[in-house]
Amino acid sequence: MAENQRQQFRFSEAPIWDLQRNYYEEEGMKAWNNDQVPQYISSNPMMATSYAEMIFGFLQDRAGTGDLSEPVTIMELGAGAGRLAFHTLHRLCELRDYAGIELPPFRYVMTDLASKNVLAWQHHPALQPFIREGLLDFARFDAVRDTEVHLAVAQTTIRPGDLKQPLIIVANYFFDVIPQELIYVHDGEVYECDISVEFPDNLKELTTSETLKQMKLNYVNRPAPEYREKTYPYHDLIDMYVSELDDSYILFPVAGLTCLDRLHRLSRAGFLLITADKGDHRLEHWDLADPPEFFHHGSFSLTANYHAIQHVLEQRGGLSLFTKEHHYHAINVGCILMLESPMRYANTRLAFRRFVDRFGPDEFFSLKEWVDQHSGSMGLQQILAFWRLGGYDAEFFIQSTKRISALLPEAGEEELLDIQNGIHIMWSSFYVMEQRYDLALDAGLLLFEMEFYDDAKEFLSLSIETDEDESVPTVLFCLAICSYEQGDKEAAMTYLRDALVLEPEHEDALALLHALTAEE
Repeated sequence: MAENQRQQFRFSEAPIWDLQRNYYEEEGMKAWNNDQVPQYISSNPMMATSYAEMIFGFLQDRAGTGDLSEPVTIMELGAGAGRLAFHTLHRLCELRDYAGIELPPFRYVMTDLASKNVLAWQHHPALQPFIREGLLDFARFDAVRDTEVHLAVAQTTIRPGDLKQPLIIVANYFFDVIPQELIYVHDGEVYECDISVEFPDNLKELTTSETLKQMKLNYVNRPAPEYREKTYPYHDLIDMYVSELDDSYILFPVAGLTCLDRLHRLSRAGFLLITADKGDHRLEHWDLADPPEFFHHGSFSLTANYHAIQHVLEQRGGLSLFTKEHHYHAINVGCILMLESPMRYANTRLAFRRFVDRFGPDEFFSLKEWVDQHSGSMGLQQILAFWRLGGYDAEFFIQSTKRISALLPEAGEEELLDIQNGIHIMWSSFYVMEQRYDLALDAGLLLFEMEFYDDAKEFLSLSIETDEDESVPTVLFCLAICSYEQGDKEAAMTYLRDALVLEPEHEDALALLHALTAEE
């Protein structure tokens, strides 16, 4: 490390935040390749189900007040790969169609800092039906600076005071990646915690991600009495920290709070915040807290201070919902109602109780960690039950196909039908990521093993069409069998000949082609 490259900054103004912005703007959708930036924990169907249920409850509550004409805007901050938005909209539309009740219209707006992401969403095949229905729009939105939202599809701008319905804000793993202040409290005093940043000697040779991982940070405390002056907007909360905590480093979400203030001004009727992150809402969590840990994953993330967000919004009349009877393990999900008479929103509150507090994304993820270690010994009914619980998630199916295949000889007819039905449900809500996985191949081969030849041919054909250059003789042979079982002997022979072009010594293909030729 070069001494002349070491500099000291206020924590929220350090170059780490510019590097963070650069990383996402440079990488775009590729940031989520190989789970470089984690996405499953924050974007799986279970998380989306919890969000959709709370949004649906809110729409019911608005309908109950007679607010049915004006649309409700749902704005996701930092929508990233887009998987959460897709699953949430998919679940929300299912609830709407199943209930068959009158609700206010709604539109979901995916936003991100990276223009590459906004452009990629607009062309993603899975999102096109929502765009055509008028349910989905997109915007590049800088959460640290912007005061307006420019919609890409509608070609309109949401300005302060434009929204007549409350705004629904989805902040999913958002507060942990935007700038924060860092303070230190000790012996009744508050200190600004600056950081000294030491860059690697070969800085110009490194990618943004490598720079973030290799630079060294040191903390330097300096007295900051200005935090306790009456003119500081959060002085009462700082006073609480000084009096209740000691020897504690506290991440303070000024940028997050001011972002919520700017979004609040877009609506005349307040907002509903639905959020999830790693970060606690309990004051005691921050007592004796060490300097913040940087979690590196391509970019970096910190811990979200939900206690500060909860306290500030409650002081302004909001109602916050976080788990009260148990502590979170990996994902803390919260819902804050910054609305007039928030207790009237019974359906919203009940949805939080049922789909977060009683059993929600955090509990599901804890179970999944166990399942990941034991899936090789699970029975078919256990696998099917967990697959249903997770909303027929493709990732779980992919990791379970070998085990399911091994259990097929003992499976009953109803279990086979449940697997078949689950595959179709899974496929209807599959969101293709930048780094593609051939889910159609896995589904088709499993259906072939179960002798559901019509379905197997449908999925195996999709696999071939998606990547014609990667055709596998075994897949072509399976397609030949499917065609023969359907009574299409000509198609079967064509598939066999194609398989033999790729692998001339394929014994099964040779034998079947010989038998079919002899029948003519």
